[in-house]
Amino acid sequence: MSLLAIGINHNTASVELREKVAFGPDKLSEALKQLGANSNVNGSVILSTCNRTEIYCDVKQGSKSKVIDWLSQFHQVSPEELKPSLYTHEEQTAIKHLMRVSCGLDSLVLGEPQILGQVKQAYSDAREYKSVDSSMEKLFQKAFSVAKRVRTETDIGGNAVSVAYAACTLAKHIFESLADSTVLLVGAGETIELVAKHLAANGCERIIVANRTRERALGLAEQFGAQVISLPEIPEHLAKADIVISSTASPLPIIGKGMVETALKARRFQPMLLVDIAVPRDIESQVGDLSDAYLYSLDDLQSIVESNIEQRKVEAIQAEAIVSEESALFMTWMRSLQAVDSIREYRKSSNDIREDLLQKSLQSLAAGNDPERVLLELSNKLTNRLIHAPTRALQSAAEQGEPAKLTVIRQSLGLDDLP
Repeated sequence: MSLLAIGINHNTASVELREKVAFGPDKLSEALKQLGANSNVNGSVILSTCNRTEIYCDVKQGSKSKVIDWLSQFHQVSPEELKPSLYTHEEQTAIKHLMRVSCGLDSLVLGEPQILGQVKQAYSDAREYKSVDSSMEKLFQKAFSVAKRVRTETDIGGNAVSVAYAACTLAKHIFESLADSTVLLVGAGETIELVAKHLAANGCERIIVANRTRERALGLAEQFGAQVISLPEIPEHLAKADIVISSTASPLPIIGKGMVETALKARRFQPMLLVDIAVPRDIESQVGDLSDAYLYSLDDLQSIVESNIEQRKVEAIQAEAIVSEESALFMTWMRSLQAVDSIREYRKSSNDIREDLLQKSLQSLAAGNDPERVLLELSNKLTNRLIHAPTRALQSAAEQGEPAKLTVIRQSLGLDDLP
């Protein structure tokens, strides 16, 4: 048994190459079936995301090149194009790599939590197609427990490192519960969509989407059960909003100081959080002068993100230490399995010798031979048969001038413990 991990990711390969070797749902089942039918592969899991494609295998010794050739042939990508971007890990480095990936230590965004769900899905898919053997089962279960330990013992995932996430985190800090807050999202682009996802994940149910074109806003609103309004309708709905998050491509501000002042009066001066993540700004900077309006700009959020990235790097040091410790322990356990097989074979061999000589001795006794002589012959033959292989090993090590090997054999036989 030998553990192998091969793959490409955002650090080693272009988007074009990552697209070529991605395993979509239509390809995954066939790929796992082919690996399952490969005599060199005992078990396999394929992890394929927008940022990485990796194959984790339990293979026969010396099969690395065969798995790489299979990957090249499956996707019809030439080895010359694939290999410069390919990385390979074996045994403990493969174990450590999977653990680092599962913990978000190898992600484009350090510590991001989504990758663990993707690894779990890859494992689940492999189980569905019956390509997970006992070694892969133990490896992935261990990786999941290590990821949980890292999340519990470090704060690597506790700080916002995207502007959208930072905006939502800021809102959570100011308002006790997003479930009780109304949020006005101005714009309907990718950033606002990501904000909406974070809001929904934190229990926010009252969302209003304001956009220049209703068609784009409707697509977003359908995902989150949001209300849709046009940009000119913002003044009449602004007072309902506890939180305003804006990101459009407008060349001029959309929300002015007077508009917010009117809304605050209608709200009886209940606090309002406004987060402007647009360039140029969507919200006039003078809004920040109002006593019950808390305005944060893109620069404010960027400083939060940069500070949090540095904090994640600090937490990553402890996470890396946990991964190193756990991967070493798992490798030790794997090596012990090899010893279990060897011990089982050695015991069987010794018992076969004992059983063979015992049967012959019983036959000799049944024939009427002297019991004392039979027992003496049994003890001599049993001793000679059992020490034959170790004796030859000792002689060979001495003749070949291998003192280290000779020492190991002596220790194994307990000779160095003799008084």
